[in-house]
Amino acid sequence: MEVLYTAEATATGGRKNGHAWSSDGAIDVQINPPKEVGGSGEGTNPEQLFAAGYAACFDNALATVARMEKVNAGQTTVTALVSLAKHPEGGYGLEVELRVAIPELSRDQAEDLLAKAHRRCPYSRATRGNIEVRLTLV
Repeated sequence: MEVLYTAEATATGGRKNGHAWSSDGAIDVQINPPKEVGGSGEGTNPEQLFAAGYAACFDNALATVARMEKVNAGQTTVTALVSLAKHPEGGYGLEVELRVAIPELSRDQAEDLLAKAHRRCPYSRATRGNIEVRLTLV
């Protein structure tokens, strides 16, 4: 692949009392586990950061596919739910649900666009075969 852009971020302190920042200063966050897993809930956590990135990337893939297919999809919305779960082999794993709204299209058109965006999105490509990603048309 031809590299077009490389994001750089650094973290220290891990998931508990951690800190992460991007090299350009756009991101500078405190990292702590959510209260649901015994953390303080202050700041953000890796699952929230992953959810935001995946949602934005997938919404862009929807727009790109719609433009390529000459379909007016209107305003789309993607909500990514990233769950931290106990892995059956020990430790933890991730699960993702993408809740996608494409109100301007019929259900059939929206499902077609959703499937094509899932094949195109870099986050979907990176996770395919590694973690469960459920697509929900809302």
